[in-house]
Amino acid sequence: MTQYIIKAPALHNTTIQLPASKSISNRALIIHALSGRQGQLTNLSDCDDTRVMVEALEQDPEVIDIMAAGTAMRFMTAYLSATTGKHTITGTERMLHRPIEPLVNALRKLGADIEYAGEEGFPPLTINGCQLDGGDIEIAGNVSSQYISALLLIAPMLKNGLRIHLTGEIVSRPYIDLTLHLMHAFGSTAEWADISTIEVAPKPYKTNNYHIENDWSAASYWYEILALSHKPQLNFTLSGLVDSSRQGDSVIRYLFNFLGVKTTFANSGSEISDVTLSAKPYQPSRFDYDFIKQPDLAQTLVVTCCAMGIPFHFTGLASLIIKETNRIEALKTELAKLGYVIHDHNNSELSWDGERCEAQFEPAIDTYQDHRMAMAFAPLAIPLGEIRINNPEVVSKSYPHYWEDLKKAGFIIEESND
Repeated sequence: MTQYIIKAPALHNTTIQLPASKSISNRALIIHALSGRQGQLTNLSDCDDTRVMVEALEQDPEVIDIMAAGTAMRFMTAYLSATTGKHTITGTERMLHRPIEPLVNALRKLGADIEYAGEEGFPPLTINGCQLDGGDIEIAGNVSSQYISALLLIAPMLKNGLRIHLTGEIVSRPYIDLTLHLMHAFGSTAEWADISTIEVAPKPYKTNNYHIENDWSAASYWYEILALSHKPQLNFTLSGLVDSSRQGDSVIRYLFNFLGVKTTFANSGSEISDVTLSAKPYQPSRFDYDFIKQPDLAQTLVVTCCAMGIPFHFTGLASLIIKETNRIEALKTELAKLGYVIHDHNNSELSWDGERCEAQFEPAIDTYQDHRMAMAFAPLAIPLGEIRINNPEVVSKSYPHYWEDLKKAGFIIEESND
């Protein structure tokens, strides 16, 4: 097992080239394939999740192994159902225990030929692709927005288009809006008919060139680092972001405004821009927030608030239990190693009232094959002096050069194979 020992840095002003958004990249790849692959996609993400999709779409193997890429599993399942060919799609052991039944049921109602090759309700899947009829379907909005986005991405290719009725509370709505935004960029007619219904016309995608903006989720760790640094003269410049981005995690700039980080755009609006982060003297007495629209930011905020001594109550976290790991349990377990007693409620809320326990000596943070565990905990080298991260290579899932960027900013990283 590889372990990194990350030591408290002498941080300095740094310009960071953030990775491209994998959320946008993976959506654009499906649309690009369905539009005939004639246009050009620029600034594609180089992360694992996007790489497996590129390989699957270009090589078209009979057995597609998407590894740990949840987005790729959902999007490729829909894509393979609506295009000609017989395939089996599989993944890592964790992926084979991540549910996919709601998406399979919806696709079957649209005419898809899908069989479970293992346990009912979970990958691997055997798919015989064909022309799907489309029509009206109903799907729960409170499980994973990726199911909904997967259906939307293939909807313009369906014979009768698609009308999706979402039931219950809708989680991660900004990701659905991001999907619709990408579809519009390629000529699709796809709109919210009302607060819980989306209509997509049977209108094939147009060829288009598309430049992918950089990733606001990746930016969140630089906000965390600056908030924990307590250095008023420190600035980070993050490249390739958009002020009016449709990425749901762009809300990070507002959340960290409450934690003492100011955001300044070189260009406002829809242009690609450099963004400067700077510290400001402010710390709240507590922090409450509903993450129903941005669950991927929860780890960053939970860890930051603990390290800053800010009690919190975070809701809207139900989807965390079906991510790369059960993130609620992972956060509780790893923060306990550092002396923080976190409480969960109904597998959908996390809170901390300042309660402490005895911290371990030289604690090592387990990452559970979850990239966000590694990236959220690494900045704790600042207040703790050093932090150990097990299996640090997991960052390749979304931010392959994360550790190199930390070194660029002044972090000292040593490798241990004990």
